[in-house]
Amino acid sequence: MKLGIIDSAFQQAGVDTKTGLEHISRIGFDCVDIFTEAMSISEEEISLIELTCAENNLPITSLPVVAAGLIDFNDPVREFHLNRCKKFIDLCARFKADNLLLVLGEYIWQREVIPPEAQWGWAVQNTQLLGDYASEKGIEIALELEPFRLSLLNNLKEMSRFLDDCDHPAVKANIDISHLVLADVSPAELSCLKNRAAHVHISDCDGKVHGDLPPGRGVVKFIPYLQAIKELEIDGTIALELEYSPDPSKIVDWVEEAYQETDRMMGELNMRS
Repeated sequence: MKLGIIDSAFQQAGVDTKTGLEHISRIGFDCVDIFTEAMSISEEEISLIELTCAENNLPITSLPVVAAGLIDFNDPVREFHLNRCKKFIDLCARFKADNLLLVLGEYIWQREVIPPEAQWGWAVQNTQLLGDYASEKGIEIALELEPFRLSLLNNLKEMSRFLDDCDHPAVKANIDISHLVLADVSPAELSCLKNRAAHVHISDCDGKVHGDLPPGRGVVKFIPYLQAIKELEIDGTIALELEYSPDPSKIVDWVEEAYQETDRMMGELNMRS
């Protein structure tokens, strides 16, 4: 597998796009995931990303999008976000990325008022439509498991049920290791995602709340999860997801630390190609 990073780590620290991408290449990452907004990104910014990545031999693997509106109870809102996600898929195709990393959002009003089955159904229907659109462009949809109480896909059982209901070859799972820990998913349980996973996120946490820390800064025991991921034989990327560095002025050190520890663990398991 390749080792990548979501470039939002640098964006949130106030580092401009070009400089952030150059740091990512210099540190030694194989590829990058681009965090942006497809509805408003300028042609100038798209060209800058393309040129900088090309000059630094940094392929783009994935584009993340949070699209909670896909499960909104208002028809026009769902339609807007369906079209918005299609714009992301178009941008994935232009960047020659492998997948769109899709976050579906949460049940509203504590699963009361609006039947949860209705929101689930809207999510399945819209994800199938996005799968169709992505397939035409050679892109996959990677669904993120979010370990929050009301998240639609908040544990492995719900992820598997959703994949079954979608029943679409282009719709697969993203495996986020710290999210699995927070959702009490053991490494052994990942075997159910054989041939059903497209992308991996890696970060650390304190075992209680969402953290997105560099590996080694929290309590996650990564090796068993990485071994289970290796056994899935995913032809893809493990992407570091680092958010909200406590000292933005030292973001380069923060990312380098995360890179070195992740590269060490992947090397120990002979995972990095």
